[in-house]
This record gives sequence, C-alpha cells and structure tokens, in this order.
Amino acid sequence: MSASRAFTAVLKRDLRLALRRKSEVLTAVFFFVVVAALFPLGIGPELNTLRLIAPGVLWVGALLSSMLALQRLFEADYRDGSLEQMALSPAPMPLLVAAKLLAHWLVSGLPLVLLAPLLGLQFDLAPQALATLMLTLLLGTPVLSLVGGIGAALTLGVRGGGVLLSLLVLPLFVPVLVFGAGAVEAQISGLGIQAHISILLAMLLPAVFFSPFACSAALRIALE
Repeated sequence: MSASRAFTAVLKRDLRLALRRKSEVLTAVFFFVVVAALFPLGIGPELNTLRLIAPGVLWVGALLSSMLALQRLFEADYRDGSLEQMALSPAPMPLLVAAKLLAHWLVSGLPLVLLAPLLGLQFDLAPQALATLMLTLLLGTPVLSLVGGIGAALTLGVRGGGVLLSLLVLPLFVPVLVFGAGAVEAQISGLGIQAHISILLAMLLPAVFFSPFACSAALRIALE
C-alpha cells in the first residue's frame, strides 16, 4: 500500500469511528457551547463588558473543549492493538499518526471554528471581530491538536494519564490562547492583528512538521 493510500485509509477509519461514537464527539462541542452561552447570562446585558470579555471566554472555552478529547486520541487503538499494527506496517508511522491527528482536528477542532461566530453574536461582536475569531481558531485549534497529541502519546497507558496530560499540555497551550484572544481584542480596539496572526502561524508550521515524529517516538516507547 502506498503512503498516500495508507494516510487516507487511517483518516477515513478514524472519521468513521468518530461518527459511531457521537456522544464522545459531541461532548467537547456541547461543553464549548455551554461555556460560551452561560457567560452572558452570568455577566448581564452590558454590551461593553460582553465585548471586552468575549475573546477570552471563547478562546478559553475552545481550549478546554479541545483538552476533553485529547485523552481518547490514541487510547482506543492502544487497547485493541491497532497501534501495534500501525507500528509494524510498511507505511511510515509519522504519516499514519498525522492522519489520526488530522481526523482528531476535523472532529473536535473544526466544529469549534464553525460554531464560534454564532456564539460570538451573544457578545455583540462586530463582523470583523467574528472573522478574526474564526481565523485565529482556524490557526490555533490545529496547534492544540498537534501539541496535545504529543502529550497524549507520552501519557498513553499511564495510570492517571488524564491529569498528567493536562499538566503537560496546558502550559504549552497558553501562548496559543494569549495570541489567539489577543488578535480578536486588537481587532475590537481597532489595532492591527498581523503580528498575532504571524505568531500563530509561526507556532502552527513547526507543530505540523514535528508533532507526527514526536508522537510516533512516544507511541513506540509506550508499545515497548
């Protein structure tokens, strides 16, 4: 099997499995919606206050929602032996891991990007701010999946891995949160967002390249 066919096969497989486990997929999305919807009710109808807190609330909700799905990224394949088959297959392990990371983002990250503008309307965000919010989430949520995938691979099979995973990846998620929310705040304030977008891109590109290799190395250690 060629590398491209192997990549496509793993991607389709993970997407099919995700569609069969709708409750697990919808948990993260539902959490994001609940967090974003409850804040306006608790803060009150003051529009200036809502616009001020909107970037932080939406980005924190997206970050925590992404973390909910990380522990299940490799766990099921580890238990049923699929990871061992991937490690023994002739296709490069980093390529197969990249397919799993892409499937994870399509299931857990992309819905957050699409829902964010609708939830942003509750905070009275302008169309330009909503567009910036979508752009930053489109750049930032893949970083969360890629970096989180390394943490999920490192804690695979470890007792209490969920807590350890949170401790490992949460400090690494903070820069994405800061510059993602900062871009939206800059747009609301009428300032330039180019610097924030450039930094998000600077975090995304190395993560795309290095994360599959780091995950593969950690998974091989977990399988030994």
